[in-house]
Amino acid sequence: MRPAFEKPSLLQRALPLFRGFDAPLLLVVLLLSAIGMTSMYSAGFDHGTRFIDHGRNMLLAAAILFVVAQISPQRLMALAVPLYVIGVGLLVATALIGITKKGATRWLDVGIVIQPSEILKIAMPLMLAWWFQRREGQVRALDFVVALLILAVPVGLIVKQPDLGTAILVMAAGLFVIFFAGLSWKLIVPVVVVAAVAITVLVLSGDAICQPDVQWPLLREYQRHRVCTLLDPTADPLGKGFHIIQGMIAIGSGGVLGKGFMKGTQTHLEFIPERTTDFIFAAYAEEFGLLGCIGLLFGFLCLIVRGLMIASEAPNVFSRLLAGAITMSFFTYAFVNMGMVSGILPVVGVPLPFVSYGGTAMVTLGLGLGILMSIAKNKRLVQG
Repeated sequence: MRPAFEKPSLLQRALPLFRGFDAPLLLVVLLLSAIGMTSMYSAGFDHGTRFIDHGRNMLLAAAILFVVAQISPQRLMALAVPLYVIGVGLLVATALIGITKKGATRWLDVGIVIQPSEILKIAMPLMLAWWFQRREGQVRALDFVVALLILAVPVGLIVKQPDLGTAILVMAAGLFVIFFAGLSWKLIVPVVVVAAVAITVLVLSGDAICQPDVQWPLLREYQRHRVCTLLDPTADPLGKGFHIIQGMIAIGSGGVLGKGFMKGTQTHLEFIPERTTDFIFAAYAEEFGLLGCIGLLFGFLCLIVRGLMIASEAPNVFSRLLAGAITMSFFTYAFVNMGMVSGILPVVGVPLPFVSYGGTAMVTLGLGLGILMSIAKNKRLVQG
């Protein structure tokens, strides 16, 4: 005789946890992860345990994605202010008693050594999305000013460390929220025009302004060198220009089809610096060529399109702004990394999502993807 109530199996109890997961998003992430593991196997072949460690970091990111996906957007919104306050507090503590390495004070010892600026990559879009959710239906110009102040405080602290790469990513995440919240084009267009004019003037007068006796206000000396190196990397081919020159050589030598898997000479003869981290795109382009790069770009395009679709279908302002900002943060990661490796942007130390080695970056990616999945999952369950 069978019991009236059967105890559900472990599989039956686990299935609800996966209900509502966005299959297209998962498929794109798996595609990019496969590209990342393939690239890391070749680039890190003679680089210790990088390949194994990269796989471990991906599994950690997947676990974080799964856990965060179980948290509803309402609970995420409740975490916005505390997480932002903690993040800014840790940045202040870092400025006062932080650990300094190679001239940069970016780390804090709290029993374990952490980099507080990483927290703001997630805390910033959370905080600004929370702010505009509270102002829903009555957003005024003053609200955008307050939002810019909320953004400026941590970005200023990160720039002071100095950590220009992380500052760019945090600032971009915040600006995307402000843009999606309805910032007027009348304010955006003048800024874009001024920036375009400034860049044009900078390029045309590069030789004059990069003279040693010319002082640049607002920029540190190393930041000045990065800009000048971008304008003319051949001015110091064995020093500051070495990274950009070798990256461009590797990308160009890959041609249309690439040299083949594990056959990249620039990579395996160790001409490419940081070939498993910031410059792994150069190693990938050398071995897989233009077609491989198109495939990688297509993967990122699918990720961005899917993320923006999730944002457009989100049930409230908070979820919509948060999903849109996180999605466009992935675009910023990819654009800045590929741009600096290709010689069109200064080298600022931004990893290529899913491809570059780095545990902290993978944790941040897992958090961002988990939030996207939570928003998609919540929308599906509400509709169901």
